[in-house]
Amino acid sequence: MQKIATSLPEVWELRPHIFRDARGFFIESYNQARFAACGIADVFVQDNHSFSVKGTLRGLHYQLPHAQTKLCRVVEGEALDVAVDIRTGSPTFGKWAAVVLSARMQNQLYIPRGFAHGFLALTERVQFLYKCSDFYDAADEHAIFWSDPEIGIAWNIAAPVVSEKDARAPTLAKLPRELLPVYPTT
Repeated sequence: MQKIATSLPEVWELRPHIFRDARGFFIESYNQARFAACGIADVFVQDNHSFSVKGTLRGLHYQLPHAQTKLCRVVEGEALDVAVDIRTGSPTFGKWAAVVLSARMQNQLYIPRGFAHGFLALTERVQFLYKCSDFYDAADEHAIFWSDPEIGIAWNIAAPVVSEKDARAPTLAKLPRELLPVYPTT
């Protein structure tokens, strides 16, 4: 597996070794020992799978206090996957990183706790899978407006398909600080 830095030092793109032949391909999408050797020691407890049509934007979501590390990949199509550092006190607070995830490349995005997450479906059909380090809890769910001008994510789409909840999400500046994770100082 190849670990590739993004513009955020704790968010990584991961590229597996793909074994292709006339029958198709084989990858090892997750191997705890190999991930630990790359510095990823999280224990994942839940797998999620979503299907989206082209132009669908999901996010920017996060949980607190039960924050989740996420390991994301696409098994059909392509998606622009985005992580935003929302940890108060972080030197990269409000900054974002994006990677195009594709079924062809089988690449993944590692997003640690304390980051908001969202993705945009770039192809007609996108099946998006992600592992989470904590269980989903509706009471812990929060969102940030996908087009927050202070964050300035380059989605390159004027009018994506978003949920009503995501369309009404506040900007990062309007969120009370107690609803944001804190950057670890030690």
